Amino acid sequence: MAHDYREMDVAELARWLREGKAFTLLDVRPPSEVAMADVPGAMHIPMREVQNRVQEIPKDRPVVVMCHVGERSARISRFLVTDGFQDVFNLDGGIDAYALSIDDSVGRY
Repeated sequence: MAHDYREMDVAELARWLREGKAFTLLDVRPPSEVAMADVPGAMHIPMREVQNRVQEIPKDRPVVVMCHVGERSARISRFLVTDGFQDVFNLDGGIDAYALSIDDSVGRY
């Protein structure tokens, strides 16, 4: 049976971070964007490098994929599911929604 990724809203991500849940927050933005806005503890692999570096991403815990607004991360979420990841979430609204709704210390651009 084929699995698919699910959408996660920023409030759920904030709860996971607050509770110290074991998961990987995968930021697929390029370094220039990460420099403008970042969520501490995120794993950074630029979108174009994910396919070649997929072995760096733990498969034994949920993966939440994040970009600026959620489009690039949706593509990477689809790729991870086809690569055998079981528990994949796309962050709806990306880091921009996170900065707007959850943590105003995170930069917006």
